[in-house]
Amino acid sequence: MKLDDWLAHCERLHPKTIDMTLDRASTVRERLGLAFDCPTIVVAGTNGKGSTCAMLESIALQAGYRVGLYIKPHLVHFQFTTLAIMRRLQHEPLDLVILEVGLGGRLDAVNVIDADCAVITSIDLDHTEFLGSDRESVGREKAGIMRAGRPVVVSDPVPPASLAARAAELGADLRQLGRDFTFSGDRTQWQWAGRAKRFSGMAYPALRGVNQLLNASGVLAAFEALADRLPISAQAVRTGLALVELPGRFQVLAGQPAVVLDVAHNPHAVAALAQNLDQMGFFPHTHAVFGAMADKDLAGILGRIAPLVDVWHFTDLPIPRAATANELQAAFLGAGLKTPPDLATHTHANPLEALHAAAAGATAADRILVFGSFYTVGGVLQQGLPRVTAGAAESKPSTFH
Repeated sequence: MKLDDWLAHCERLHPKTIDMTLDRASTVRERLGLAFDCPTIVVAGTNGKGSTCAMLESIALQAGYRVGLYIKPHLVHFQFTTLAIMRRLQHEPLDLVILEVGLGGRLDAVNVIDADCAVITSIDLDHTEFLGSDRESVGREKAGIMRAGRPVVVSDPVPPASLAARAAELGADLRQLGRDFTFSGDRTQWQWAGRAKRFSGMAYPALRGVNQLLNASGVLAAFEALADRLPISAQAVRTGLALVELPGRFQVLAGQPAVVLDVAHNPHAVAALAQNLDQMGFFPHTHAVFGAMADKDLAGILGRIAPLVDVWHFTDLPIPRAATANELQAAFLGAGLKTPPDLATHTHANPLEALHAAAAGATAADRILVFGSFYTVGGVLQQGLPRVTAGAAESKPSTFH
């Protein structure tokens, strides 16, 4: 059976989109004896999880460790694939396992594992129907990955109080940005200080984005917390941050026009995306390819980036939860947002078709932004890394999946 066939089989076995319990996952874990013999880091948060996982992996690899990484799979919230992947990792001779939480924390399938260290990145509103309508509620759900007596790193600079409250209740070793570790820097380099370790004269992480030092600081705090079992050299830190890669997180593809891929799909992440776009320099026009789930804060997402986009290409996505291209177009036009003059909007059946249309209408000096759901960015990568030229788009083989 091919991978796509197996994933389709999994979908048929359990048609619910999200089942907010750990009962079945815990039962399977117990029957399989699912556990890891090496240090395990679990990463939760609203934004910054993928970047944090990628930097953890890159630094550990540069230190010579064998790393197992579970990060944003094909089915983000599906317990069966989560358990299958962790089972596969269990049978590898690994020195470190890194597991990214898909949704929340307390009731995510990843949370059946008792991590040696928990990392919680930025907290903001997303999946409010499951996680709550305010940051304190979301924080309580994310805090579910904490364990008594074990370190938990919080890299949100202004965290909800619910995180510290849960850590105190459990007796977890809370390591908070601004108190237990700090960072500073100038235009050319930055430095980090923790409880007992310091790193200075470091180049900025290879990942683009305004919040990457927050994520990198949390990564270094996690390694400090595990230093007795997983020592990391300064050279591994420098090289790991310099070489880290993460497709789809403000990933800029060279060419004319430039193409930006970003899985920002909530207002907080889109605000950071807009700031990053502002710092790219001047482009005569920005063409956006956008697809998202219907339960997202579409008004908040569109409102934060609308002033930067001249042409919209809304797209359908191959999942029932997704808003249709027509629904996205209607939401945008009905929001009364501030937009550039001569605005144009279009609808498409899939992200790749939308990208082709955006390229056909762009000049070499323009910019194309593909953002929103993982299915949106994944949709333009399905035939390989897109190579776009003004007036056309084609694909070349990709080196990642």
